[in-house]
Amino acid sequence: MANDVWVYIEHKDGAVTPMSFELLGIGKTLADGLGSGVCAFVVGEKADDIAKEAFAYGASKVFAVEGAEYKGFRADAYSKAATSLLDKYKPAVALFRATSQGTDVAAASAALLGFGLCTDTIGLAVDGGKMKMTRAAFGGNYTVSVVNEKAVPQIATVRPKAFAMPEKDASKSGEVVKEAFSVAEADLNTKVLEFIQSATAVNLVEADIIVAGGRGVGNPEGFQLIKELADLLGGAVGASRAAVDSGWIAYEHQVGQTGKTVKPKIYIACGVSGAIQHLAGMRTSDCIVAINKDPDAPIFKAATFGIVGDYKQVLPKLIEKFKGKLGR
Repeated sequence: MANDVWVYIEHKDGAVTPMSFELLGIGKTLADGLGSGVCAFVVGEKADDIAKEAFAYGASKVFAVEGAEYKGFRADAYSKAATSLLDKYKPAVALFRATSQGTDVAAASAALLGFGLCTDTIGLAVDGGKMKMTRAAFGGNYTVSVVNEKAVPQIATVRPKAFAMPEKDASKSGEVVKEAFSVAEADLNTKVLEFIQSATAVNLVEADIIVAGGRGVGNPEGFQLIKELADLLGGAVGASRAAVDSGWIAYEHQVGQTGKTVKPKIYIACGVSGAIQHLAGMRTSDCIVAINKDPDAPIFKAATFGIVGDYKQVLPKLIEKFKGKLGR
């Protein structure tokens, strides 16, 4: 058991974030390399339904801490509960999503237990019986692979959509191990009064359609046309690092090694040159449509479909066509 790979299942009030199950896929690969098994662990008010889903995506066992005090996410409560599980069972590796929740729990657990921690990894492998973790470095211009020789077990946060989702098999089942760990209200430093959804929140990671702009957009106004198409298609607005660095759009929209890693069904790149840094964040999209005035732009090598032309002329025509198809 001490050699197992554990995956933290992230949820909001019992509703699982589907991409938590991505980690079970890479977790199984790592476990095979270590000659062990892959398990899931969860903290929440109730764990049975979450456990069923975890088994369907490949977990052989689910460890859970349950209680009314875990109904809503609070970093200090969840971290204390997760730490109790990791301290008792000491898996070889514990994987978390590189999200605000995953990072909060992972960092606190690593600090409290003295485990190794590598954040925002985009590559994981077993090399000579040890974990090799790859992450972006020097502003995303390079990637670096590291092996922690001193602090074990190893905790890693993994960038969403860095790995493929494993196949689901609802017939699978397994053992749920429930551990008692109660957190007194007096021991918590925070109290959640209300959750307010941001009006400007950008959910690039889970978007099925992304329309992105790069340096070729030319100015902030250019993103208005991109947003019009994205809104029409029910998608999200993405951007290259060059566009963000130019101040044309907020960092939350950035796709690439130093931004979000995405895997939408359709990725429409407008005025994006196709630098390696950007391609690293979107190259696995199901369908890539590139629009660029430069026929030699590197983006065309990664594109499923390419349109050589000015996006200012192409997008209005696409918008018109889609409006006709959608009856808008």
